[in-house]
Amino acid sequence: MRMPKGYYIGRVSVHDAEAYKAYAAKATAAIAQYGGRVLARGGAFEILEGEARARNVVIEFESVEAARRFYFSPEYTEARRLRMPISVGDFVIVEGV
Repeated sequence: MRMPKGYYIGRVSVHDAEAYKAYAAKATAAIAQYGGRVLARGGAFEILEGEARARNVVIEFESVEAARRFYFSPEYTEARRLRMPISVGDFVIVEGV
């Protein structure tokens, strides 16, 4: 039986766009290393309800567990340390259907 995919979803407000580039480079490498596929990153969006953040990210992984391995990996932990002082965000992992 095939496991449902896992989706990492982030909504981020960036306070220092230049410093964010270092985070993005490390995060991109970690995403690739852990088998993630970026479905949406930045780009235009429309607020339908609630509050929005300037950056929206959706990354597909083979499973929820694969998404968790990525998020808690040493490589992404290092990237998160770069992101935390220069942004604020909401992040979830969602099981696909």
